[in-house]
Amino acid sequence: MKIAIIGGGAAGMMAAATINENNPKAEVFLIEKNASLGKKVIISGGGRCNVTTGLQDVQAILGKYPRGGKFLNSAIRQFSPQNTRDWFENHGVPLKCENDMRVFPISNNGKDVVKAFEKVFKKYKTNILFNHQVTKVKRLHKSAGFIINFKTQKALQVDKVILTLGGQAYRQTGSTGDGYSLAENLGHHITELAPSLSSLISKEKWPTLIAGLSFSKATFSAKTKSPTGRVNKYSFTGPFVFTHWGISGPAVFALSSLIAFETFSPNQQLKITIDLLPDLKIEKIITDLKKFIKNNPNKLFKHTLQQFIPLSMATVVIEQVKIDIAPSTSLRAGKKNNAISNKELNQTANWLKNIPLTITDRKAGDEFVTAGGVDLAEVNPSTMESKICPNLYFAGEILNIDGFTGGFNLQASWATGHLAGLNSCK
Repeated sequence: MKIAIIGGGAAGMMAAATINENNPKAEVFLIEKNASLGKKVIISGGGRCNVTTGLQDVQAILGKYPRGGKFLNSAIRQFSPQNTRDWFENHGVPLKCENDMRVFPISNNGKDVVKAFEKVFKKYKTNILFNHQVTKVKRLHKSAGFIINFKTQKALQVDKVILTLGGQAYRQTGSTGDGYSLAENLGHHITELAPSLSSLISKEKWPTLIAGLSFSKATFSAKTKSPTGRVNKYSFTGPFVFTHWGISGPAVFALSSLIAFETFSPNQQLKITIDLLPDLKIEKIITDLKKFIKNNPNKLFKHTLQQFIPLSMATVVIEQVKIDIAPSTSLRAGKKNNAISNKELNQTANWLKNIPLTITDRKAGDEFVTAGGVDLAEVNPSTMESKICPNLYFAGEILNIDGFTGGFNLQASWATGHLAGLNSCK
């Protein structure tokens, strides 16, 4: 039996290794257009490779996928995050789970993840075809297999094909959406595509003043209206950072994923709000500020705000709320507590709970994954085999599956790659 896996990323490597270890007699061809395997895997997680999540509850894990969670149920149950961790540990990659439940190699080196697969491929003498650009996959009649055509090399005939070419994110790694046309030529439909897990650009320029300032927890909210008048509400709580262009970080990536198919631009802007203190009610903030002001009447108000936020953020708040600055040279540092009115106090607390930001665009080129892909209704979730084209399988980001940051996208690739490999070699 000859099985071709097109795409040497996370899903492709796992599919190949699974076939090797479950049916050593199968002849595996791992086809990669780059000169090396796992380029995107190596650079993920800032080069550390966030292998998977430390979460164990399946329903909680499936809830981390804005698209494809229900479809992933079988794959995740058959190859869970714990199975993923066991696989890598058993293949010589010790892992650690950090406080935020992200799992990394102890070495903090994504190259070790790829090396684990390379050892498997060397042991089983897997055929790895580097620098092979696939131009077409043609299904032969009467279940006789497939012919794979390359840009410059001789065609290859195989019995089964697994498409694991990824999406369009991180194009510099080779993820340029090639798999979509191959899937369409084999009878599949591709859903609408959009960038996901990206930073957001704001119209306001004040974030530039505090670029690099991060918060461990904030709630982002957005509300949109469809052409039919339907109101869509989105919300996510997590860490983020202000940047020279707007906002970034895990919570922002998650929000961008939720609004992946919403249209916004400099001419069609998206209004969002940031609750910088999600664990505190506005009444509590006001009460605490009043108490502190009463006990410290001569303290500068911006220093009083340091109970809740860093000084640099407090300076921005005062400017945005338009709290008057005393004209006297000796008081240019700002108003003292005893000069702050109840109105200014309420405005400040309200602003901290509802910071308005106008989003004009996604930051191009830094999205992590692609939202959309091969229509999941056309793929068997229990086997990853095509319902349209027998002996054709799919795994990884080429499918209409995408998750939040935290190891969920790689976990989806490991799980679907494992399932496709396991069923294709039977």
